[in-house]
Amino acid sequence: MAIEYVIHGTNYANATGTLNPINATTGGSVFPTIDNNHPLYLQPTDTPGSSLISLQLVRSKNYTLWSSAMQIGLLGKSNLGIVDGRYPKSGFTPELQDLLEKVNVVVLSWIMNVVRPSLLNSVLYASSEHKVLEDLRERFDKVNGSRVQFLHKKIHYFS
Repeated sequence: MAIEYVIHGTNYANATGTLNPINATTGGSVFPTIDNNHPLYLQPTDTPGSSLISLQLVRSKNYTLWSSAMQIGLLGKSNLGIVDGRYPKSGFTPELQDLLEKVNVVVLSWIMNVVRPSLLNSVLYASSEHKVLEDLRERFDKVNGSRVQFLHKKIHYFS
């Protein structure tokens, strides 16, 4: 037996323990229900003003550490698959596109909150968080060849 709720003129049918809005004229769902494991799930505390990590990107100097911390944070929030491209925008149904844009904006804000102010231009005008992180990786994930050679010499000297 389904339980039906009416809140502010919208019917909510509760057949599976989740509230799902029902359009009174067509009987179809207004928006899909997603659980906390879905890549588009945002917790109530996931707001644009919140910070995902406490480490600020300063350029190549700490990019590797910053990137690892961001990946761990995004994985913990179940949003890493959207950012790293495993779940492309085209893979979501039209009903989820608005939610995808919301997640995109929240993740972009998390990135903006943890980069140096001088790097904000590259983040602020980006169309997706995936492109921002790819751009930052391309710019700052550089291996210093002379430093690597120096360390190899030191290792050889001590062996």
